Amino acid sequence: MTLERWQQLMSAFGLACNADTYASLMEAYSEKHRHYHNIDHVTACLRHLDEVAAQADKPHEIELALWFHDAIYNPFSSSNELDSADWAAQFLRDNAVPEDAISRVHRLIMVTQGHGRTSSQDEEVMIDIDLSILGESPQTYSRFEKAIRKEYSRVPYFLFRKKRKDILCEFLTRQRLYNTEHFIENFEAQARINLTNAIAAL
Repeated sequence: MTLERWQQLMSAFGLACNADTYASLMEAYSEKHRHYHNIDHVTACLRHLDEVAAQADKPHEIELALWFHDAIYNPFSSSNELDSADWAAQFLRDNAVPEDAISRVHRLIMVTQGHGRTSSQDEEVMIDIDLSILGESPQTYSRFEKAIRKEYSRVPYFLFRKKRKDILCEFLTRQRLYNTEHFIENFEAQARINLTNAIAAL
């Protein structure tokens, strides 16, 4: 998440640098309570986008959505995605970006809430990128689970265990975890192994 990459993205939208917004995003992702939903997560998402950008209709809109998608993050809030999407929309509106693009970016962020039904190829790419952690190596996935537990450290373990198990089991019941060919081929099988092992460890 370098300033140079942010500047390139701003150029793709035909905008000025907006270095102040970049600084605000970096500050947000550096909050102390973040152990997974931080700069490293967004950096990994951008790396995956680079691998599949050719599959996207409007990759620069996906990239902007990724920059903002966890910008507001309180583990105990139910409106993180909406708050983050609204921030992105306001930023674009302040920069006179057309409303149709604003609507698409807002939707791209909102589909990460529950990672449910999609209505476009770009939304499928967005969700797959956000869920890529599920299909990473066992070591990387283990660090992810530990980081999530740290973010919810205030929750008694017996409650965390039940809720976390419900979430992971719901993923396993899905016919497909991923939507696009790249992630199905490279992440699906490992994701199911990781989820199965994580459930057994709870």
